[in-house]
Amino acid sequence: MVRKVLGFVALGLGGFLLVAGLVALLWAPGVVKRTPLDTDSTTLLSGQAQRLNPATGDVEGADVLAVSRNRVDSEISDDDVVAFVANTCLNVDEGQEPACLRGDDERVINNSEPDVFATDRRTGESLPAEASAELLPADAVPHEGLVNKFPFDTPQADQQLWDGLLGEAVTATYDGEDEIEGLPVYRFTTEVDDEPATVVGDIEGRYSSQKTVWVDPRTGSIIDQEQSEQRTTEDGDTLLDLELSFTDEQVADNVASAEDSIGTIDTITRTVPVVGLVGGAVLLVLGFLLLRGARGGRGRRTASAGPAADRDAPAVEKV
Repeated sequence: MVRKVLGFVALGLGGFLLVAGLVALLWAPGVVKRTPLDTDSTTLLSGQAQRLNPATGDVEGADVLAVSRNRVDSEISDDDVVAFVANTCLNVDEGQEPACLRGDDERVINNSEPDVFATDRRTGESLPAEASAELLPADAVPHEGLVNKFPFDTPQADQQLWDGLLGEAVTATYDGEDEIEGLPVYRFTTEVDDEPATVVGDIEGRYSSQKTVWVDPRTGSIIDQEQSEQRTTEDGDTLLDLELSFTDEQVADNVASAEDSIGTIDTITRTVPVVGLVGGAVLLVLGFLLLRGARGGRGRRTASAGPAADRDAPAVEKV
């Protein structure tokens, strides 16, 4: 009886594990490899700038801090699309809290208007203009290419990366592999050479940029970034010459976040399928063997009862 109960328990548990393994193998990757809808992140970059002082007409140097906040608008996001509201600003760094300052503060170098955009939750690609127009406010600027992250399972291939100052995507060239704090990353570079743009406020001028980003290929997260920008008047006079990179604390936080995400992805897409499929198959075989053994035991006990019964029966006297 005990063997029979254990057999049914093993069959039930084995079937459950087998189904769980199949679900994790076939369905879970499409669920866990998506941009979370609770994202609300602030990214800090620090560096130096040479900027034109409008009051004196001189180009002056300063330590600077750039703040970029990306927040998901969950009301217009869904299973496939995530909408973001992004705010960025560049301030003279005098040890203040890392937040965008008011526009009339003399430490403000540049504050951008809120940028609203939508991307595919799996690939990170911006929605086509027609699709974004149906989803986003009427004054939202259509984007193209990648904006704030790379695809899950990023390939070793060139990507198109949005440049907000140009208002178009530029080629992010795959440039090799690196390692940051033990995390394997891919390196991508972009370059803009003396292009016309609205460079500061509403001033039209020329814009050049060189940027390097290091990406965790498993999650598509940007782990580190270095950039150099030159913004000039049409005549070539310097308005802003900027060198920026993620702060050390920001890089450490990005690495830790990526490792946590990788751990979750690996557990759901690798560990659970292996445990489910292998463990489920083993338990199913064990359950069948236990039930077979239980039936065989009953047959042997029934068969052996005949001779014993014959020996114990009283003799019948012949007439």
